[in-house]
Parts: sequence; C-alpha cells; structure tokens
Amino acid sequence: MYYSSGNYEAFARPKKPADVDKKSAYIVGSGLAALSAACFLVRDGQMKGKNVHILEKDSIPGGACDGYLYDGLGYVMRGGREMDNHFECMWDLFHSIPSIETEGVSVLDEYYWLNKEDPNYSLMRATMNRGEDAHTDKKFAISDKGAMEIMHLFFTPDEELYDKKITDYFSDEVLNSNFWLYWRTMFAFENWHSALEMKLYIKRFIHHIGGLPDFTALRFTKYNQYESMILPMIEYLKKFDVQFHYGTKVENVKFEISDYKKVAKSIIITKDGEESSIDLTENDLVFITNGCCTDTSCYGDQNNAPDLSKIKNGNGESWDLWKNIASQASNGEFGNPDKFCGNVDLTNWMSATIEVSDENIIKHIINICKRDPRKGKVTTGGIVTVKDSTENWYLSWTINRQPQFKSQNKNSVLVWVYALNTTKPGNFIEKAIKTCTGKEICEEWLYHIGIPTNEIEKYADKCNTTTCYMPYINAFFQPREEKDRPLVVPKESINFAFVGQFAETPRDTIFTTEYSIRTGMEAVYTLLKIDRAVPEVWGSKYDVRELLKACYYAVDKKSVDELPLTFAEKQAIKIVEKKIKGTDLEILFKESGLFK
Repeated sequence: MYYSSGNYEAFARPKKPADVDKKSAYIVGSGLAALSAACFLVRDGQMKGKNVHILEKDSIPGGACDGYLYDGLGYVMRGGREMDNHFECMWDLFHSIPSIETEGVSVLDEYYWLNKEDPNYSLMRATMNRGEDAHTDKKFAISDKGAMEIMHLFFTPDEELYDKKITDYFSDEVLNSNFWLYWRTMFAFENWHSALEMKLYIKRFIHHIGGLPDFTALRFTKYNQYESMILPMIEYLKKFDVQFHYGTKVENVKFEISDYKKVAKSIIITKDGEESSIDLTENDLVFITNGCCTDTSCYGDQNNAPDLSKIKNGNGESWDLWKNIASQASNGEFGNPDKFCGNVDLTNWMSATIEVSDENIIKHIINICKRDPRKGKVTTGGIVTVKDSTENWYLSWTINRQPQFKSQNKNSVLVWVYALNTTKPGNFIEKAIKTCTGKEICEEWLYHIGIPTNEIEKYADKCNTTTCYMPYINAFFQPREEKDRPLVVPKESINFAFVGQFAETPRDTIFTTEYSIRTGMEAVYTLLKIDRAVPEVWGSKYDVRELLKACYYAVDKKSVDELPLTFAEKQAIKIVEKKIKGTDLEILFKESGLFK
C-alpha cells in the first residue's frame, strides 16, 4: 500500500488482484469503516460479493452513524457529521456509490450540488443573555502569548506529546479565547484531552482556520447521516450480493502468532444465544472494528432520564472484544483499549433531539439564526454555543437542513442539542444534564433561546425530546501514545486488519468520517496488494500559502503593521520586507493579507 496525490492515480482503475477469487472476507461490525472496507473489497479488490461477510450484532447497520425514528420514543440523532472538501478517501469512495434518490448520479454528485447551491455559513455562532448575540464577531481574540502557545504545539514533535494533556501546553490565554470556544464546541474537545490529538487537528485543518468562526469550512448532507451515507452504501453492497449477518456478535478473534507472521485463525461468534466458531485460512481476510465511541449508549425520553446504572469503566461489548484481542499480542501490537475506556467521567457527553412544531418557538429560533428552518435550506449553519453556559452544561445546539428524516412531518423541526459538561447544574434546570428527562433538557434550551420563564414548561410539553448519554463518545481524545492504537495492518499480519476510529494511520484525525473510510481503504489495499494509491491526507500543513493565511486569520485579519508589535519586532519586519521586496515571497505575503 502506498500514498499519492493528484488525479493520475485517482482516475485509474486497478487490475484485479492475484487470486482474489480464492479469498473471502469477514468484517466485524457494520459502521462506516466496516462498510467502507466492504465497498473497497468489491469495487477495487473485485472480490465476489458472496464471499464478503459483514457480522453485525444489532438488527440494523450503521454503527455510530445512526439516525432513527424509534417507536414510542421519537427521533434520535446521537450526533452529526461535519464534512470537508478534502476528505480524499471519502470522496474517492462516494463518487462510486449511486444515489438512492436521484437515478444516474452518485452520492458525491448530489452532495456537491447541494452544498454549491446552498453553501454553509453561520449567522449566529454564539449567544448569551437568553438568545442575544454574544458578539464573537468572527474574531479569535487570542493574545500574542496564546498565539505563541498554539505555534509551540504546532512544532512540537509527536513523541514529546505522548500522554500529555492540552492544558500542559495551553494556558488561559488560549482557553479563555473565542478560538477555544469555537474549537472546543465544534470538535467536542475538553481541556484534559490529548495534546497530540490537538496538534494533529490543527495541522490537518490548517486550511480551514479562516472558516472556523462562521463554519464556512463545513459541508453537510441533505438528511441525517444514516439516510444520506449508510443506506446508499448498503444498497450498493446488496447489488454485489454482499452477505449481511445481523444478530451476530463477535466475541473474539483468535490468532496464531510467531516471530515472522501473525494469522487470524478463527472468529468466535454468538448468534441466537449459541456460541460457535468460524475457522479461517490465510485466504480468509478479517477486518476488525476495535472499540466504539457509542458503545453502551443510554437513552431517555420526554419523561424519563436515561438509566445509567450499568455504566462502568471499561464496560462495553466493543471494548470486551478489543481486550480479548489485545491480550493475545506478543508485544502490545494490538493496542491498549484501557487507555481509552478506563475512565467514563472523562470521556462522556450527552445529546438530545427536540422535535418542535410550535410557531412561537420557531419564531425564537428565527430570531437567533436569522433563517426559517422550514425552508429546507441551511439554518444555523453549524452549532450555536450558549456562551454563558460554559460553567454549567456548556450547551450548544444546531438545526441542519429540514427535514432531517424523509419520514419527518413537513411542519416539524428537529433540533440537536449537546452538552460537554454532564455533571454541573444548568442555568435554568438546576441539576446535571445526565440526570434530566427530555422535557427538562428542552426547558433548559427554551430558556436559552428566550422563551419567557413562566411559559417554558408549557412549551416544553408541546415538544418531544429524546436523549442519549454516551459514556465513551470522547474516548479517542484521551491522552495516548502512538502504540495505544493498533496499526491498520499490524506488522507481519497475513490476513487481518483493524479499521475505525481506534486504528492507527499517520497524519489523519479521528472523529471524522474520513478517518473511518481511510482505515477501511488502507486495510483492503494492503491485504489485497491493490496496485493503486490510497490518496494521501491533504497536505495543507506543507503549503506556505495556507500557513500564511492561517497566521492572518489567527490575528483576526490584521496586517503586520496593524499589530501591537514591539520596536524590535517592527524593525525585524522591516528587514524582512526589504529582503523579499520584488520576489514571489512578497506576493505570497500580500496575498495572505499579512502585508499590505
């Protein structure tokens, strides 16, 4: 497996791999990474679909990319997905997946047209005082000291960041800035998260720093992630006769490990309460989803808080599987699941889905986001953060294009709410969000959008709110070392790979659709020796134009002569200007905005 960029490799079709007709594949899980692996197996690996087996413990596919209408409960969206125009592996795949809405076009086509015709941007990034503009005004508001702390992290070698927290590198100069409010709520970072992951994110998305304050950097699907992404992949795979085995729980994968090779020998499964084994040869490929950020999710409804009584550190089916696998490693090469699932107090947050149809509530929504959500267009353009809740629930909410579900009533609006702090009292509801009913969470949100306090309960009763507490949703952000996640294809592996958010691949960032799809692509291309490049991670961190523009946006779009520089710094700038005058470097600095 090798990387490349450009359209020479992207447009090429690989030859059929040698002996692929003699091979089979078993894929553990049916989340985005697993389904991507299946798609690459039949598309580029040209494996017979009937030889591809997807083993899923639940009755439906999708993993963390869910979005359902549950009978007797209501609509549930545990989370959402924000996409980027440089998700190279994702678009490589989805240009081949047919739309299930429009005949003759791909998922990429409809996504591209949608986001061209209705580009994303926010008109209200943050509020305070119950629905008033917090006036972040697209500014980062970072001090010179804070900017230097970010720059220091950017250039720190990865090895020095192992097991380090963000607070080991950032002081209040960063943590109290608008930049951190934008960053923390957009990506769900916490102050105690991995400094290494923070650095990887900055480098990965340096080309989008300018779009961070108003979300112009983002693109979204038409419907929820399940209907817009997962279902088209399922239909694509069914046409190849890929075999789906629902209600099949994988308990373990057993390996034979020697000094020169590692071979998956059997898969232990439970189906209908009975345990059995799938015996494997070296021609049987195994793709393992190790760990799951939505494992042990707990649901509540309008009148009931989620039952959290069964949540324990490290408890969960996906973690049990990974631990069973990791225990067989000869030298820790299958990763360290305890690093990610060992403390649920540090890895959780909670979300809610509020179904609204009341005209007065919708008027309050329009007053904040300046758009009518029933028009079918971009509404909030990303999350709206309640700035004066940062010491309480740290609440944010968003309304994506409506309807979010094809089955949704045309007069209703679905609002997604999430809270980073699950143990602190709310501003209005004076209890921790994780102990709240859906109605109480709705009341807190109604308070923050400006509904009169004496009418909040009445309006909350007019809504239907479902809730979801996710103990491991931020597990992948925990401080770690590189070895804590297994390589996509471990060294000396003959017939198995790891896929998903807890597999290790260089330069890319977890908690993205791209990471899941990339691991699936790299796994298939490596094990089948497919003679076509995997697109490399977009290299904006190597592009001097993007780096200069990022500097310009980081100082809130000021040229160097507008900055509060010391006399020595001003003199140094004059020397630089003189040295580069009349060169291409001068053009680059002027194009970035740093020089006038």
